[in-house]
Amino acid sequence: MQYTLMFYLSPEEFSARTDPAKREAYWAAFMPYMKAVRDAGIFRAGAGLEPPDTATTLRLREGKRLVQDGPYADTKEQLGGLFVIEVPDLDTALDWAARYPAGPEGVVEVRPNLSASAAA
Repeated sequence: MQYTLMFYLSPEEFSARTDPAKREAYWAAFMPYMKAVRDAGIFRAGAGLEPPDTATTLRLREGKRLVQDGPYADTKEQLGGLFVIEVPDLDTALDWAARYPAGPEGVVEVRPNLSASAAA
């Protein structure tokens, strides 16, 4: 079964990814995790995302497009990236999520992917 692991970052964690003084430590913690997911053969897709201030939100209202600068949700933590993995069950997906090298306030949302047969 496929699950999406969504990694939520604080503003400080977002800035650590590119801050010259912090990026080496940030990526040194993350890259072994990414390698472990790939080496386990469960990785199906993934992407890191730019910070929330680069987002554009589109809402459709009565057939009209309403475009707004910024993310959909205005929260402290924002979606920083995701992995799609294929594992036997939720417990295994949670085990992989727990290995994510998040900071002290790290959040990983684990959600099953909609199967092709369910969408048909």
